[in-house]
Amino acid sequence: MPDTSDPSFSGPGPDQQFADYLAQGKFMIQRSASTGAYVFYPRAIAPGTGAADLEWVEASGEGTVYTTTVVRQRPEKGGDYNVAVIELKEGPRLMSRVEGIAPEDVSIGMAVRARIGAIKDQPALLFEPA
Repeated sequence: MPDTSDPSFSGPGPDQQFADYLAQGKFMIQRSASTGAYVFYPRAIAPGTGAADLEWVEASGEGTVYTTTVVRQRPEKGGDYNVAVIELKEGPRLMSRVEGIAPEDVSIGMAVRARIGAIKDQPALLFEPA
């Protein structure tokens, strides 16, 4: 990856870099080189410190359901699904879906594991029960 802290860098922004990693089948998050703190959602500078030393590292993929809800839809529109906030082993929380079980069976505190799937034909970070 190019050095995004270099002021002359004009490549894709952090959101696009994250999407590119997903398209390559990799779940990457950012970490501050100076503090070791993990960051999600993708950013140009670290929150709180303003450090421009964020580097991309592979996430463990392990997490816990922090909160969840079921979105109800008619079957012809794809049926019900859940939206969950997942707390990653590294600390940050992110919004995703837990698949592989009925949406109403997803529960707070459930251990989950990341996988890369697709939503509307776009690479997406999804989770399944661990």
